Amino acid sequence: MLASLIIVFREVLEAGLVIGLVLAATRGISGRGYYVALGVAAGIAGSMLLATFAGEISGLFKGSGQELLNAAILSVAVVMLAWHSAWMASHGREMAAELTGVGKDVAAGRKPLTALAVVVGVAVLREGFEVVLFLYGILASGGESGTSVFVGGCLGILAGGAVAAAIYLGLAAIPLRHLFSVTGILITLLAAGLAADAAAMLQQGGYVDILYVTAWDTSWLLDQGSILGRVLHTLLGYVDQPSELQVLVYILTILAIQGLTVAARPAAATRKAKT
Repeated sequence: MLASLIIVFREVLEAGLVIGLVLAATRGISGRGYYVALGVAAGIAGSMLLATFAGEISGLFKGSGQELLNAAILSVAVVMLAWHSAWMASHGREMAAELTGVGKDVAAGRKPLTALAVVVGVAVLREGFEVVLFLYGILASGGESGTSVFVGGCLGILAGGAVAAAIYLGLAAIPLRHLFSVTGILITLLAAGLAADAAAMLQQGGYVDILYVTAWDTSWLLDQGSILGRVLHTLLGYVDQPSELQVLVYILTILAIQGLTVAARPAAATRKAKT
């Protein structure tokens, strides 16, 4: 039971951190709950489907199909987060100043809820897929009974959800006028971390064979596999032994999103001047 509890707690916490960040970033937007719930449901369904065909996927592309698929999924999330950051740079101040008009903007399709629903779905898909595979492995090894795995999994869901909820409440306590700046930074770092993860998976799959030397080793200070290490990895992209390519991709992703954000701001200023 302990093994399944720890595994489920860890994966639920990571997915919950992303969901909490999305909820905080869309605070005040009508209909956000529907899109987040849709993303969660799609992620759960997708993770179960991927787990069903895990063997076939791993056999693709000379046994590295899983790494390629994971890298593709993470890349989609990075694109969606970059889109959201650019959109928030263009509309965030208007939202903070005039929340009464948010409902109309949602109806007109000008809010990034679809993009964030995809991000939530990807987060749940990635973590849910790992949960299914890990729990299947525990059951297949005969180390625990089905009942103990089920009980441990339920406890892990409750514990992971509780910690993620506490972090979300901390974000929700930030005044709205500052919230978009805080969540914008966190979303940028989240995207950079996902991009770095995608680069690592491509290296592991043998698709990229450059800059594979370890840039540094901080595992002695904070192990990435620890609870705190996993939280920082999810929110900030922390890696205790990153390759040089991961570091480069991380930095380039931040610069790219910042560039999109700066480019989007003049459009917002022009629109405000016309009104």
